[in-house]
Amino acid sequence: MAQNIYDDDSFFEGYSRLPRSVKGLDGAPEWPSLLAMLPDMTGRAVVDLGCGFGWFCRWAATDGAADVLGIDLSSNMLARAAADTTDERITYEQHDVDHLELPAASFDFAYSSLTLHYLIDLDHLFATVRQSLRPGAGFVFSVEHPICTAPSNPGFVTDDAGLTTWPVDGYLREGPRTTNWLAPGVVKQHRTITNYVQSLIGAGFMLTDLVEWGPSPEQIQEVPEWDVELERPFFLLIAAQLS
Repeated sequence: MAQNIYDDDSFFEGYSRLPRSVKGLDGAPEWPSLLAMLPDMTGRAVVDLGCGFGWFCRWAATDGAADVLGIDLSSNMLARAAADTTDERITYEQHDVDHLELPAASFDFAYSSLTLHYLIDLDHLFATVRQSLRPGAGFVFSVEHPICTAPSNPGFVTDDAGLTTWPVDGYLREGPRTTNWLAPGVVKQHRTITNYVQSLIGAGFMLTDLVEWGPSPEQIQEVPEWDVELERPFFLLIAAQLS
């Protein structure tokens, strides 16, 4: 079972103050890049894996989805999502995504934002999503970039010359990493880009796009402190499709 850190009161309090929690998709700097990967939602049955506060579920419904299923392990997340949702096309369910079962050939599109790096069994999840999608359906997801999940002590380091770097160690040694982010003892699963892509292809998907996200010049002009994000890609965005 994946760690349910979002039901830790201290973690949830800190997470709720993040820009992406307050502003939704507009507060997520990678959202414009993800949006460019998405198909028109009109008439589609959509599943959101790790739906959190339900921001994407509500966006998909607004974009014309016929019905949207949001799935999350955290009761805190789901309570907030339900409180902020009035659209009857949207349903929320509590499940451990690591052991998820979905009805066969039931969805036209699958989405996941910053959830899969918590999962222990990625192959199982991809196989589950694969069998739940109809022919020609798409799957778009984001994870923390493996450069960020690899270090045993992640964080920027500034040397005596003032050069800021993000040291990477143990990149090819995949497995759990324990970090202190918003609360102590947060466990994430480090995987290489190769692992994500090969697992996806092995499940029967065709890779259609891959983006190692960094802020655009326009974003840095708007939020100058994001300039440090150019030192390494913070997010990995992947789009795939069934043939």
